[in-house]
Amino acid sequence: MYIPRMAMKRVSLETEAYERLKAARRNPRESFGEVILRALWPEDSITGGQLLRRGRDRGACFTEAELSAIEAAKDADRPAQGKWATR
Repeated sequence: MYIPRMAMKRVSLETEAYERLKAARRNPRESFGEVILRALWPEDSITGGQLLRRGRDRGACFTEAELSAIEAAKDADRPAQGKWATR
C-alpha cells in the first residue's frame, strides 16, 4: 500500500528564530511547518525596485526636517571599533 507523503525541505535557523518559532506553537506536538502555515504574512510588502519607482513617481516622501534628521544620523554614525582595529 502506497501512502503519499508531503515534500519536505530542511532549513537552518538562528537560535533566536528557532526559539520564537518554538514559542509560537500552540502545543508541543504542533510542527514548525504548521506554525509557519498559520502565520499571517503582510501582503503589502514591496521590492527595492518598486520602492525606487514609487519615490521617482511620487517625489519626496519626507519633510525637510525629517531629511535633515536622517542626514544628521548618517553623519554621526561610525563603524564599531573591533578589538583588532588599527588606531
